Amino acid sequence: MPLQVPPAPAPALRSVLAALSSPSAVREARTPSLRSSAGPLVAEHPLPVHVLEPPSPAAGAVAGRGLPGARLTGWRFHIRAGERVAAAGETVRTADGWTFSHFCEGPYLMSTERALRQADALAAAYQPHLLSVPGLYMLTLWLHSDPTADAATAQPAAADLLIPLAPAPPGIAAHRMHRLSDLVPVLTHRLAPAPLLGTLA
Repeated sequence: MPLQVPPAPAPALRSVLAALSSPSAVREARTPSLRSSAGPLVAEHPLPVHVLEPPSPAAGAVAGRGLPGARLTGWRFHIRAGERVAAAGETVRTADGWTFSHFCEGPYLMSTERALRQADALAAAYQPHLLSVPGLYMLTLWLHSDPTADAATAQPAAADLLIPLAPAPPGIAAHRMHRLSDLVPVLTHRLAPAPLLGTLA
């Protein structure tokens, strides 16, 4: 069933399109693939980007569920040049609204495209997001089980799915689909502070 992609905020899209139309912004980007692209550049596949926050009241977990929270930090647009994805355009929210941040490239781009194809083949409808786990240097495609949710305020639910993108941390297979409620304990364990080996007298 096709993914229910949430609409990006209009100012976020405008900021990326303005950067793409600026020769200096493209020329100065640290993305050789983007700089060498010929022909029109198209911004597509807008995905809200969230940061996973530990399951504690102070970190924004949803009370009583034992699940982590998610904090919206930006929107990512894939920049297509012809038949290939050349880069991604990142936007962030500031006090003045959504603004362009930077262009980037790397293995996560192709991995995201692959994960989106995996998700698009599922029988149920999901809303796609990107979910970052900074403590593990990990990025996942988060498939929210409520396809009509407000992308800005969506929070992880037990029925959601996660697809770790490549490169994934050691011991976690990239592109293997996990139920969020199954993968969260693994992530929580890895993110837990190491126990102290002893105390000073």
